[in-house]
Amino acid sequence: MKARIAVLPGDGIGPEVTAEAVRVLEAVAASRGHELTLEHAPVGAAAMDLCGEPLPAATLATAKGADGVLFGAIGDPRYSDPSLKVRPEQSILGLRRELGLYANLRPVVPHPALYGASPLKDHLLEGVDIMVVRELTGGIYFGKKTSSDTDATDECRYTVVEIERIARVAGRLARARRGKITSVDKANVLETSRLWQRVVKRVVAAEFADCSLEHQLVDSATMHLLKRPRDFDVIVTENMFGDILTDEAAMLAGSLGLLPSASLGDGTRGLYEPIHGSAPDIAGRGIANPYGTILSAAMLLRHSLGLEAEAAAVERAVSQAITDGVLTGDLTARGVTPASTREAGSAVLERLAG
Repeated sequence: MKARIAVLPGDGIGPEVTAEAVRVLEAVAASRGHELTLEHAPVGAAAMDLCGEPLPAATLATAKGADGVLFGAIGDPRYSDPSLKVRPEQSILGLRRELGLYANLRPVVPHPALYGASPLKDHLLEGVDIMVVRELTGGIYFGKKTSSDTDATDECRYTVVEIERIARVAGRLARARRGKITSVDKANVLETSRLWQRVVKRVVAAEFADCSLEHQLVDSATMHLLKRPRDFDVIVTENMFGDILTDEAAMLAGSLGLLPSASLGDGTRGLYEPIHGSAPDIAGRGIANPYGTILSAAMLLRHSLGLEAEAAAVERAVSQAITDGVLTGDLTARGVTPASTREAGSAVLERLAG
């Protein structure tokens, strides 16, 4: 197979963890006879330093011309002032909009060797396998905004079409899994959530009658995600709720550094990134966890390139590295010498080759 991959490392620990995922992609290509062209481009604060804007036209063109986009992280303390009109975070929002990526998939599967890294008791984590489907281009993040010295507004808006298409993504995933869909909203307060609930109910009844559907209010869902996580299969929710719920769900796995994500649209091109941020406090120290980014690269192989066997091989290699105790500092107990970012990446490469 021949494919082009846009590599957008971004800021903070983004370049460090992305470098390990690139090594894995290159190893997969070499061992399986694929020709992957990797094209690097700046994004976020790194791009602002170069040309004053977080998503340069050349970077967007690289992403649009690629079969898949591997994304690191964005954010820099120098640009953290909320009053700034141009911020690094605008780059990822722009990419999602310009590439038509409306569905964000975030799998949460705690590894048995890491149960101790989670604040939850082991018996709550056994058998947990959740796929969170987050609507990505609507809601309050993309609504009209106003601001003055005395008040501010952020519009939350959803259309029937936006809700229908994300409900179908959740339905297709649930049908291939355990057949259970949990739709999360705030329908007791918000009009957008009432529309969300009506549309999801209609789509599932008409097109996915073989799946079960339950509705949960977001405040209740946050509690049950920790109290009985094993009961969830596919969670589908709107943009902001999905952003918050998946950060909470990362505590099931033990660390934000472990969770990958895929942002998809109607075609095969997608954007793949770990769910963590740029972590500027540890940037450049070589201690960041690359596993979430490597697993994001596995999702790229699966969803954009159709290479299921290769994706599964990467996932097995990461799992084995964790089983063998190759853990970065976010996962190790006090007094235990952690693996570096590079050592964790090398552990995956060794198990891929083995």
